[in-house]
Amino acid sequence: MSVGRRPGGRSARVRAAVLAAARGLLAAGYAELTVERIAGAAGVNKTSVYRRWTDLEGILGDLLSEYASEVVPIPDTGNLDTDLEELASLVRRGMTGEPGELITALAAAAPRNPRAAQIVRGFFAERFGLAEAVVDHAVARGELPRGTDAPAAIEFLGAPFFLRLLVVNEPIDEAFARRTAAAVAAALRAGVFSPARPPRPAAAAR
Repeated sequence: MSVGRRPGGRSARVRAAVLAAARGLLAAGYAELTVERIAGAAGVNKTSVYRRWTDLEGILGDLLSEYASEVVPIPDTGNLDTDLEELASLVRRGMTGEPGELITALAAAAPRNPRAAQIVRGFFAERFGLAEAVVDHAVARGELPRGTDAPAAIEFLGAPFFLRLLVVNEPIDEAFARRTAAAVAAALRAGVFSPARPPRPAAAAR
């Protein structure tokens, strides 16, 4: 059964109990999180949990799917700088609290668990794909040249957040989000993500 399905009746109650238990245990830390502990906290037989979700990453992926199903309000203020600042703030909120814990847990499992890797890739491919509209709108308004590489610019915006979340474990606060947005706006206006230009001819030898 796919994690995106929303069955009714007893199956829905079991799913709700398991996900609520996983949320509660995840708040205490991922290191000790197991299917058995989740099943015990949910009052569900562990074999039922394994049958439905296969492994811990399946449960965490189902939790992450709750966030994937939420409507993301892509900024469209009419100005590139404010759009990027609002977008960076959205990314910040998505990488703190429970979403950040889920992303960290699934990213840690990804090298040894193809399913976890697929869940993380799918989640961010969808979110980043939606965010590309910020750059596309700026192009349509004439703030950026046609052919500006929107996917690359959005990756550039997201990368510092991943660095802090997964590598250096530094705070992801609003000031950091604003600095990141300003850096991306400056890079876009400097032509870093603009269509490739032919190289300048070499200066004639003197």
